[in-house]
Amino acid sequence: MNVIGPEASFQRSIREAAKAALSIEPESIPLSYPPKPELGDLATPICFELARVARQAPRKLAEALVEAFRPEGLIRRVDVAGGGYINAFYDRTALLKSGLAHGTSSQPEATSGKIIVEHTNINPNKAAHIGHLRNAVLGDTLVRFLRRLGRPVEVQNYIDDTGVQVADLVVGFLVLRGETLDEVRERYAEAALRERGERFDFVAWDLYAEVTRFYSEDDARLVHREETLQAMEQGGNPTAELAAYVARRMVQHHLTTMDRIGVRYDLLPRESDILTLRFWEQAFTQMKNAKVIYRVGEGKNAGCWVMDLTGVEGGIGEDQKIIVRSNGTVTYVGKDIAYQMWKFGLLDRDFRYAKFDWDPEEALYDIWSTDSASDVDDHPLFGSGAAVYNVIDTRQSYLQRVVTQALRNLGHPDEAERSTHYSYDMVALTPAAVATIFPEMELTDEERAKPHLEMSGRRGLGVRADELLDTLLDRARAEIERRNPDMDPAELDRTARRISVGALRYYMLRFSRNRIVAFDLDGALAFEGETGPYLQYSVVRARKILVKVGLQFGEASVRASTLAETADLDALPAETVSEHWTLAQQLFRVDGIIRQAVESLELSQVAKHAYVLAQSFSSFYHRFKVSQEPDAAVRTARIGLVRLYHDGMVDLLGLLGIEVPERM
Repeated sequence: MNVIGPEASFQRSIREAAKAALSIEPESIPLSYPPKPELGDLATPICFELARVARQAPRKLAEALVEAFRPEGLIRRVDVAGGGYINAFYDRTALLKSGLAHGTSSQPEATSGKIIVEHTNINPNKAAHIGHLRNAVLGDTLVRFLRRLGRPVEVQNYIDDTGVQVADLVVGFLVLRGETLDEVRERYAEAALRERGERFDFVAWDLYAEVTRFYSEDDARLVHREETLQAMEQGGNPTAELAAYVARRMVQHHLTTMDRIGVRYDLLPRESDILTLRFWEQAFTQMKNAKVIYRVGEGKNAGCWVMDLTGVEGGIGEDQKIIVRSNGTVTYVGKDIAYQMWKFGLLDRDFRYAKFDWDPEEALYDIWSTDSASDVDDHPLFGSGAAVYNVIDTRQSYLQRVVTQALRNLGHPDEAERSTHYSYDMVALTPAAVATIFPEMELTDEERAKPHLEMSGRRGLGVRADELLDTLLDRARAEIERRNPDMDPAELDRTARRISVGALRYYMLRFSRNRIVAFDLDGALAFEGETGPYLQYSVVRARKILVKVGLQFGEASVRASTLAETADLDALPAETVSEHWTLAQQLFRVDGIIRQAVESLELSQVAKHAYVLAQSFSSFYHRFKVSQEPDAAVRTARIGLVRLYHDGMVDLLGLLGIEVPERM
């Protein structure tokens, strides 16, 4: 059933009132929320915007709109407030019944225009680290929110399989280890690795660090990198085959790591295919013909193809951006321009596709990859998005602006406008977390006094994602076992996994995106305060109440469909209605908060709202009796609110990628 929510109903009625009273049809109706339930459930400041067009005082316009307003659906009445706000009051019992029957979220009408969200993007040269977890959590949550709002979304995870990082890993195997492709296949086969207690991505992590030290000892050794890069771009040689092999193995590990926290993808576009299928060649031709780039004849950029940076912020000391180097190789930003053009359907060609090869691991799920050698015709339609979100950390802001400027210079201002860089700041560790994860590391007094310590490969302060997840899992398991010594081992593992993942995802979401996340193990796993486990526990507590009531008064007494018929807020003592209603009111605001979060790209708003909801339920739980309430009508109304909270919060936490355990 497609239920029109009260917010959508209010906006529609306001728009009709504006047409009737003012002969004006606003494009959008902004919403806000009154600070107290007695002032209303919803508000709009639209009259302050209309005042500029109608040339009348906002309050006078509000009075005219209220006069013309025709309540519909779950809106009971509207009033004028302050200097020109219009406040709406719901038919609260009717809304409670609707929420119990259909859920607190209105189902939006499906919209056309696919949105492409690209996130995670780990260089396939070593294991994923803690910073990649924040990228994946933010990107995945954005995808979940967009889908809740009715937008079709395609999730891409770009694989830079021809970059410097992969080349350096290949140098490690070929030069430092002296191993050919066949030898790498044999020595690092999964069975052989298991016998030695090793993992391929951890081996690569250590080998990459060795290569970095190898270069630092003698700059002349960088010739190995250049030779390897050229061989990779040419293709069809043993070096390129080794690069493709190690990159695929690394991607398998990355996908498995991200699957642990509920993150999955639709498509893996490979940089090598951008080159092989000549995407860059066509983009290069378009950019030359449009005079977006030009070849420099002299100076430090002689022989390079560059783009002027007029109007692009952040290029310190740069007035030109090199797109093609003097040796003919394409820079990262050049390939990214071609990729962005394909995302919007601005290139007259497409990738070839194949199901991703999980071998030798068992496939976790079906996922497509670009594959220049594939002849598969029966595949989904990828690319050609109406809008694109690139989830990349804030250090890449300048390069993302260069990509957007290239679209503008090519004559695609609309696509440039719909090209969004979703930036975020880095992840660090608290000194306490460093001491736990790296017990052998000696910290100075000055370091122990700092709020956080940045990751440092030189010092070995690089936290691999799976190690962090394992640490959280072990700690969660120990705490649950302490609380529930009789819990079945399978349930214990399942519960610990849900709590550890919930702790991680909420911690990565609760901070604003442009704030450094100082990850703290104890803070993330705490069962009290602003944490994932606290939110999960609030739902478990609501479930216990429902189970207790069901045993005492029968299962039908807690069934949502039954409560949708019987729960009546008017049965509550008049002086307590506002306190009761606050809980339901906040649940019905979730979709509006999600919409605001997507528009501002500040997903922490939703995480904060979930915490406020959990606090409201805790206050409700301690303030009012439920199963012990003697008045049947009052008891039923309160049971309805508990059921509404339980179901609504399970849904909200699901949007945050957090599953609720059966018990904690």
